[in-house]
Amino acid sequence: MTDRWRAVAAALLNPDLRSRLAEAIGGLELSDARRQRATDRLLDIGLLRETPEGIAFDEQFVRDLLSEQPRNRPTGPQRFLDGDGRIDRYPVQAGERLDLLRWVAGQAFAPCDVLSEHATNERLARFTDDVAALRRYLVDAELLERTRSGSEYALVAGDGDESAASAP
Repeated sequence: MTDRWRAVAAALLNPDLRSRLAEAIGGLELSDARRQRATDRLLDIGLLRETPEGIAFDEQFVRDLLSEQPRNRPTGPQRFLDGDGRIDRYPVQAGERLDLLRWVAGQAFAPCDVLSEHATNERLARFTDDVAALRRYLVDAELLERTRSGSEYALVAGDGDESAASAP
């Protein structure tokens, strides 16, 4: 949500989008005084500039605005999470996928946990709707294992807990 202003500013740089926006807003007739006040305000903001040909939209101002504050790009496993902290895609590269799975394991389980399949699924539900797939990925990555009875799950000794500190 925090970068929505970027999308608005970027849209202002696209002539087609600007024209469509102007069409959608409609042509409210302004008195000369109101038109001048609006022009003065848009000049003060920087969206308009004076040129030898008259008043024009200042694309460079918008470009400068976009470059003032660099995007906060997530790093590590957070790159694969949506705004709610849920997995929105699995990494293609094996190392990145393992990092994401280690992070999930560290967030969802404590080293001493021994949980039923139902309880395991409840813990994983905060990360995805497809808990069976995530559970299977964790088992395949040898981060989570079924107990001897096959009815419960536990972290593989030594895994999962070191990534918990890097929570988003």
